[in-house]
Formats: sequence, C-alpha cells, structure tokens
Amino acid sequence: MTEQYISSDEFKGLLAGAAGQVNSALACLLEKHAGIHSDLKRAMAYSLEAPGKRIRGAMVLWCCEAVCGEIMPGAKAAAGAVEMVHTYSLVHDDLPSLDDDDMRRGQPTCHKAFGEAMAILAGDALLTFAFEVLAVEISDAEAASKLISVLAKASGGAGMIAGQVADIAGEKSGGGLEMLEYIHTNKTAKMFEAAAVMGGICGGASKEQISDLRGYGMAVGLGFQVADDILDVSASSEELGKTAGKDAMQEKITYPAVVGLDESKRIANDLADKAIESLSSFDGKADVLRQLSIELLSRSR
Repeated sequence: MTEQYISSDEFKGLLAGAAGQVNSALACLLEKHAGIHSDLKRAMAYSLEAPGKRIRGAMVLWCCEAVCGEIMPGAKAAAGAVEMVHTYSLVHDDLPSLDDDDMRRGQPTCHKAFGEAMAILAGDALLTFAFEVLAVEISDAEAASKLISVLAKASGGAGMIAGQVADIAGEKSGGGLEMLEYIHTNKTAKMFEAAAVMGGICGGASKEQISDLRGYGMAVGLGFQVADDILDVSASSEELGKTAGKDAMQEKITYPAVVGLDESKRIANDLADKAIESLSSFDGKADVLRQLSIELLSRSR
C-alpha cells in the first residue's frame, strides 16, 4: 500500500486534536458527576487520564464528521462513552486473575496503584457510567437508544467479553486460525465497529452509510489487532507502554504464532485495503479515516 490520503504529520496532528477533544469530554463528564465516591473517582480518573491513543474515540468523531461535515456535540459524549468502556476493559484485563500485568499506558496498572478491589470497582464504575452518559447526554431519545444498543452489543457477552473468554480458553491450547479470528473479531474488532457506527449515528447517517461504516470499523479493528500481535513480538516494553512479549509468555493465540510474521504483515495490509474500500461512498471528509487504516500498519505502540 503506497497511497497516502493525508501526510503522516498531518494525521498525527489530527489524531492529537481528536484525542484532546475526547480527553476534554472525559474530564468534563467525570467532573459533572458529583456523586461518585472520592476514592473511586481517583481510581477512575487515574485510568482514564493515562496517556492513551484514543483511536476509538477519534473514530467516533471522524465518522460523524465524514457523514455530516462536522463533529456534533453528541459525538463527543459518545466518544467519551466508548473510551470509558475501553478503559474499563483494560483495567480488568490487567488484573492478576486475567493477564496479570504491572504496566499499562506507561504507568502502573490500576490494581498496582490502588489495589485489586478498587481496580475491580473502578472498572465496574467506568462501564456503567458509559451507558449513563449516553442516556443523559444525548438529547435525541432515538439516537440515544441506538447508541446504547450498539455499545452494549459490542462490549457484552456476544462481543468483547466473549472474545476475552475465548482468549483465556485459547491459552496453551495451540488453537488455529478459526479460533484466532473469533477472538480478534469479538475482543477487539467489534468495539472498533461500534465506534464507527456510533459516529455515523451521531452524524445522522443513512442505512447505507451505517453499513459502510460498519465494514470499515470491523476491518480497521481486525487490522489494529493484527498489528498489535506483531508489535508484541517486535517492540520493546518502553515503546509499547506495557509488557512486551507477554502473549508468547502466556502462550496466547496470535497471528505471528499461527501464521508467522510475514503472513501477519500481509493480512494487516489486506485489512487496511478492505477498510479503505468500505469508504468508497464517502468523499474527502473521510480521508482521515482512510489514512488511519494506513497509519495503524506502521505504529510503534
């Protein structure tokens, strides 16, 4: 893949700007909720404010913009909700009973900083807060209902959690490509798909546009996870901001383990092409989304 839709430097600037908008939305939403216990709020804020890439939140904003030409206020709330669910999943993933990790986003994991019990509760609170945000902050009742449904399905027992269950079951199993695709589709890609669709809903997308955004989100999500698998065997812990080589140590099913590094890179490129093809009905306002597909191939963390 050689075509660039915008320069890498411009993309980085746009991603930083989108991340800034998402971070501002998260801080505002957390500050508005005065009823959260102070100790719990500190743990929630600690995990939310860690220096993440905010790719899922940025996708919500950019998909909204691709549909209607601007970032609607509801898209910022929806982006915040997506990042709350994503952050909760990381807090729980890092727990001793799951991946048992000490570092996340370049800092001690939530359970290392606040204790295991508080980390569990902080994750619980972030998950439920995400749906409260969508119910309260989205003024259009029909749009709010759709957003809640999309996020719940993507993150629930037939989505992200199903993928996490399969990921645990797959450890040391020597599972093949079918199990690997199931894990990555559910654990990672469905949340990217949800982010794209939620952005479209916030922008008033047609059924056809929602379908195209759904295909884009799924392809980008799968590509992101393949790239993540590659990074786990090729990057350092300092570059990743988390423990490198952990997948191999836990004998997890990954693309490099199942198909090898070269084939993993080919699959990642094919998924980027597929994501871009899904946006064929959109004009230049979607170029940042197209470029995102390319940038994920060369990321270092």
